[in-house]
Amino acid sequence: MDIIARLAEELNIRKQQAEATVTLIDEGNTIPFISRYRKEATGALNDEVLRNLFERLNYLRSLEEKKEQVLSTIEEQGKLTEELRRQILAADTLVAVEDLYRPYRPKRRTRATIAKEKGLEPLANTILLQMAGQSLEQEAAPFLDSEKGVESAEEAIAGALDIIAEIISDNAHYRKYIRERTMRMGKILSAAKDPEADSVYEMYYDFEDSLAKLAGYRILALNRGEAEKILTVKVEAPTEQIIQYLEKKVITRDNPHTKPALEAAIEDSYKRLIAPAIEREIRNELTERAEDGAIRIFGKNLEQLLMQPPIAGKVVLGWDPAFRTGCKLAVVDPTGKVLDTTVIYPTAPQNKVEASKATLKKLIQKYNISLISVGNGTASRESETVIVDLLREIPQPVQYVIVNEAGASVYSASKLATEEFPNFDVGQRSAASIARRLQDPLAELVKIDPKSIGVGQYQHDMNQKKLSGALSGVVEDCVNKVGVDLNTASASLLGYISGITKTIAKNIVAYREENGRFQTRAQLLKVAKLGPKAYEQCAGFMRILDGENPLDGTSVHPESYSAALKLLDTLGCSPKDIRGGKLSGISRKISNYQRLAEELNIGELTLRDIVAELEKPARDPRDEMPKPILRTDVLEMKDLTPGMILKGTVRNVIDFGAFVDIGVHQDGLVHISQMSERYIKHPLEAVSVGDIVEVKVLSVDLQKKRIQLTMKLQN
Repeated sequence: MDIIARLAEELNIRKQQAEATVTLIDEGNTIPFISRYRKEATGALNDEVLRNLFERLNYLRSLEEKKEQVLSTIEEQGKLTEELRRQILAADTLVAVEDLYRPYRPKRRTRATIAKEKGLEPLANTILLQMAGQSLEQEAAPFLDSEKGVESAEEAIAGALDIIAEIISDNAHYRKYIRERTMRMGKILSAAKDPEADSVYEMYYDFEDSLAKLAGYRILALNRGEAEKILTVKVEAPTEQIIQYLEKKVITRDNPHTKPALEAAIEDSYKRLIAPAIEREIRNELTERAEDGAIRIFGKNLEQLLMQPPIAGKVVLGWDPAFRTGCKLAVVDPTGKVLDTTVIYPTAPQNKVEASKATLKKLIQKYNISLISVGNGTASRESETVIVDLLREIPQPVQYVIVNEAGASVYSASKLATEEFPNFDVGQRSAASIARRLQDPLAELVKIDPKSIGVGQYQHDMNQKKLSGALSGVVEDCVNKVGVDLNTASASLLGYISGITKTIAKNIVAYREENGRFQTRAQLLKVAKLGPKAYEQCAGFMRILDGENPLDGTSVHPESYSAALKLLDTLGCSPKDIRGGKLSGISRKISNYQRLAEELNIGELTLRDIVAELEKPARDPRDEMPKPILRTDVLEMKDLTPGMILKGTVRNVIDFGAFVDIGVHQDGLVHISQMSERYIKHPLEAVSVGDIVEVKVLSVDLQKKRIQLTMKLQN
């Protein structure tokens, strides 16, 4: 297989782009580095295309390795024909290779192998080739052998038919047809084990859908319902058509002696051997496809969550709400340093509202708090009510935000949190995290396992290795897009930078603690285990503000410093102008990028990146994202009425819609059909996590705590 050509075709890119990217990957370059600093080589492929290419490259290489292994094994058996070699080399999936290998794979003892041990293979061949000139009982007579356990003609014929059933089952062409026919025309059926029981799977108690049209989220729901022993799930194949197809392929002569036997063998082969295996394969394939779709959505949601804009320059009160154990508070200064922590008990069962308000007033006065970050978990609703009452009583202009606290408890009990806050209990750590994730969502959320951030569907049911790999890639891309301040970034954040391992990240922090601030990027080469290749990969993503070289505060890579300085000289500017913000508009001075790039001995795409960076040094891409809604008042579900128009924040996007926080503690659902006047295939075409949207209330079910919303405001 020409892997490069295959990648180019699948990803709709030029062959040269695929070839250059594969070479860069094989040289040990990371995806963020290739995406940002090797645009000339790849033709400016973005990180999403590059990650897809990387994933497919690994799959296709595994496929080629599997082919070599299979060819070698069959050749050792002396059974490799040129036709079989050609078929294996032409196979384009692992399933196709496995189908071709099936007849030659060492088998456990089956009914067919037992029949072969009894010497019944010649009789099977006579029946299969439809060569019998007399009744099968007469054909079977020579094979009767009490020592081998063949006592009667019926036993001999049954054994021969077992051999034929396995031969039919092992035929790769038959399996391919049956798999494709079942996928195209088959159905999936589910039923309740106890139809009277209440559960979240009630819509699947008597359910059927076409395999070809089955939505990914339904597949994952059926799988979970089955795993929880609430549902029984099965595939219904077009059995009659499949049997007819096999009979047409196998029964090629009108032999009255062999035809009934072959019909029996075909039915047995399909129902006993082929159908259960094909059902497993199809369900595995559907699950894998559904997981890939869910992981992709999770990744998009995670990216939007991580790229929410930081709220800088504010002293924030982090509020981790609870009932019995009280609400944990942490005051955090604009740099993320924890100034104070305490616990208040404004909620049941203590209900010490006035005492809690008194404590809050003192904290707000003492630390000049202007923003309260409230976790959206247990007792959030009750805490919000207390906060709104408080804001009405104080003269200071304080606002509050409800933040998604998913993962805060995971972080607060982690080894990392213990190292960061050794003298805090888990509640204090959680409150600090809730405050910090408002100040800088990216820097705080990278401390949490991405799977625990709670912006996906069925994440615990998925292939955990694949999920972790995909989400780590998303975090890595986000961190590198934003870049990090080398002198303040935590080891958790540094660990996601291109080329930096967790060990090197800790070594950077240790070096900083021992030697003080980094003054130049080149100092990174003094960090233990950070060699020239790691430096090449990471340097452009590390920022040093107010260092010796103004270029170190930008995303210009050190390998391009010489060109950047020549550019500044050509434009009549100096490096000092970078810090002074005096380079805005320099792009207008360049009339011919191609000619200037040749003069500077760099690529045109690199030149354009350098110019854009010098115009806005260390520009934060998160600044373009919608800011969170700051609130000063509270709504309750009972306050909602159909037709009410509100602003809300998209908290989660799933296959069939999006959940929107409209400030009533319970997120409302905007179904995909209510998102846009135009037809959309997926909610991500209309919204992303973190978006601020206007919605209209369609219905409110207080008992079930369900809110239906629409984004079609004109209806």
